[in-house]
Amino acid sequence: VQLQESGGGSVQAGGSLRLSCATSGYTNNEYSMGWFRQAPGKGREGVAGINENGYTMYADSVKDRVAISHDNARNMLFLQMSSLKPEDTAMYYCAADLRFLTSSLLRPDKYNNWGQGTQVTVSS
Repeated sequence: VQLQESGGGSVQAGGSLRLSCATSGYTNNEYSMGWFRQAPGKGREGVAGINENGYTMYADSVKDRVAISHDNARNMLFLQMSSLKPEDTAMYYCAADLRFLTSSLLRPDKYNNWGQGTQVTVSS
């Protein structure tokens, strides 16, 4: 399983970004997938997750501001982010693993396959 993020960058507060994750080595409909982030000095936290049936879950801190989606035909995972805040600044990672309990979608310890990350910086 290989994952490669792209789409990060520097934006002003209130701006938008769309992160992409190119995936290979597995079939999307067998895997749960998620977006996570890690700010300097903090632990990795779940942002959004999607299971093999398309069910989505979001962290309270980003709910209504982000949307996770996947394009199975292109083996791509996306995270559309809007109304960005300075506290959204972090390295963002995509992750995937064989399907597991939906309630665990935002738990980083449930994933064994990770991308290298893409930096998102939001200035005030």
